[in-house]
Amino acid sequence: MNTTDHAVLRLLHLSSAGLPVGAYAFSHGLEYAIEAGWLKKDADIERWLSAQLRFSVATLDLPILLRLGQALAINDHTAVRYWNALILASRETHELQLTDTATGLALQKLLPEFGVPVITIQGPVSFVTAFAQAAQHWAIDAHMAGLGLCWSWIENQVNAATKLLPMGQTQAQRMMHSLQAQVPAAIAAAANVEDDSMGASLPALSLASMHHETQYSRLFRS
Repeated sequence: MNTTDHAVLRLLHLSSAGLPVGAYAFSHGLEYAIEAGWLKKDADIERWLSAQLRFSVATLDLPILLRLGQALAINDHTAVRYWNALILASRETHELQLTDTATGLALQKLLPEFGVPVITIQGPVSFVTAFAQAAQHWAIDAHMAGLGLCWSWIENQVNAATKLLPMGQTQAQRMMHSLQAQVPAAIAAAANVEDDSMGASLPALSLASMHHETQYSRLFRS
């Protein structure tokens, strides 16, 4: 495992909410789920996010991050474009697609400023694809990259929850601590996902995201 100071610091930079890629503007359907009364307290939100970690992040995002890293290691740009297209095709709603492509485009534009070469991709770029390119260039190994991607997702989702639900910072920190504990299992599970088994299976998330597109009053983009 590459645990050099350089790799760790670059990973912290890449995973920080302070990196301005706009993920804070999206709730992944969480706003509608709270508005509709599906989620009424912090424990409900934690279960909601835990399910996403198990049945979406661990079965789609992390396996594709792993394959992107393998493709980038041998300069297989055709494979990079294939996995980028697959993950975008797996985003089931306009909101989920926009979340991925808006943050992906922002990061893809930002990386050259840090000396990271990016692959030319015709059309939208997934955040996972841009993240993988940075991880490969900065010699961040697959396990650490998975930790960083999961942390970035957890932090943004819990931040969204604090804006939508009366929830104090202590509750939010406890939620992040609980979700963090589930990340190693998610990464381990992702390593065993076969190509034909990739995908997300969260019908309620898809419905919440679709309803969010027409929600009258909202804080987050759709």
